[in-house]
Amino acid sequence: MDLSGFFIVAPSVVGIGEPFELKLKLLGEVREIPPECFPLNQTEPQLSSRYNLSPRGLAFKDNVLPEFEGSIDLSGGDGYEGPATYTFEGGRRPIAAIPGIRYTQEGFHYITVTANGKQARSNPIRVCQAPPVERLFWGDTHAHTIFSDAIRSPEEVYGFARDEGFLDLFSMTDHAEALTDRQWDYFVSVANDHYEPGRFATLVALEWTNFEVGHRNVYYPGDYGPILRATDSPYQDLEGLYRAAREHGALLVPHHSANTQMGVKWHAGHDPEMERLVEIHSVWACSERAEHQGNPYPIRVQDGETDGQHVIDALNLGYRFGIIGSGDIHDGRPGDDLSSLQNMAQSHLTARQGIMGFWAKELTREAAFEAMWNRRVFGTMNVRVYLRFEVCGAFMGSTVRHDGPRHIRLEAASESPFTLIEIVRNGETVQKIEPGECEILWETQDGGSGGMDYYYGRLMREDGQMAWSSPVWVES
Repeated sequence: MDLSGFFIVAPSVVGIGEPFELKLKLLGEVREIPPECFPLNQTEPQLSSRYNLSPRGLAFKDNVLPEFEGSIDLSGGDGYEGPATYTFEGGRRPIAAIPGIRYTQEGFHYITVTANGKQARSNPIRVCQAPPVERLFWGDTHAHTIFSDAIRSPEEVYGFARDEGFLDLFSMTDHAEALTDRQWDYFVSVANDHYEPGRFATLVALEWTNFEVGHRNVYYPGDYGPILRATDSPYQDLEGLYRAAREHGALLVPHHSANTQMGVKWHAGHDPEMERLVEIHSVWACSERAEHQGNPYPIRVQDGETDGQHVIDALNLGYRFGIIGSGDIHDGRPGDDLSSLQNMAQSHLTARQGIMGFWAKELTREAAFEAMWNRRVFGTMNVRVYLRFEVCGAFMGSTVRHDGPRHIRLEAASESPFTLIEIVRNGETVQKIEPGECEILWETQDGGSGGMDYYYGRLMREDGQMAWSSPVWVES
């Protein structure tokens, strides 16, 4: 099998001289991996159950070369200090974390990987002159397992998130209604077993699955929380869910809101204290706005989308949602899904997964939860762009009181050039640029509507992938 490309992940923020690892996978053709109880070799992923089947008809697919023997070349531009080559010895899947890399110059940097005529760049690395006060981390906070309607065991999915999706944060949100009390205790234990502060953070979480008013993911701040099933009488409606969330300090996140079958009825209820984020993009596609409003990735499966259920509709109702992307993956591959390549009819194929960027002081469960709670987050279509967005000096997710013109600052970087960046105010694009560059610092002003306004940034890359900042709310 020939090398087709690379999956490369570098840390988004480091200090000058700070050593870090470059994580990468060498890719080949996408192929289906059969279930197998007994690991026999290191050239294919091993599935832990012969009955690892999904009612959705999903199969586990892999795109890493079965093996690779030889060297790859590494180059990092000005200030790069690290290996110029890395060698794979063969006999196993070529997945590596290459240590001992650092930069001696501040600014944005990229590491280029070359092998067998193929070349790719890492995500941008922001090198800071001083030790970073906060860093940009990456998480997928929405996934399912064989216990509901997906594939792979919880341990396998956590392992993939850490070791192949190269995520900093992961949480399993399986459908609570599919789990017994004993199984829930097991899910909690698996989340806690995989938590490694400083390396890999996890959250205890579940999905509350109510088709009448819309699904919510539930995230607990600590190492335990009760199972909340929409089929249990205390939690059958939103009031019961909100009551439990307030009691346990849980964060609630509605998702795939625009979908006709599974979407969110915004007028059915809202708890502004506990519902602080919304999932704008996942494998179901984008719920930001309707297709007729310019959404290039509307939800098409499960009877498509319904007007009035988009993220913009909730924001226009006054709901103060931060914005995240997530996977909602069912194919066992958080952080690097292959959902759109399943052997299914086009009408049932899902989209590229989403991912969440979050700004935090450290990689711990507490810091990740705090970043989500304070809306210091943004969503992308599984691309690790650098993004900071401020209005009147207030960081995304904040509320600020200001009279007069609003100063807007958007800083972004990506390995693929940005073709369109828009400032959205109250659901409408009020300013836009077409930079055609990989690094952007855009400062502008807006006069506002005369009342309370929300602003967020919408970014489109040359390859069609998108990102959305969380809003800033400005009160006059």
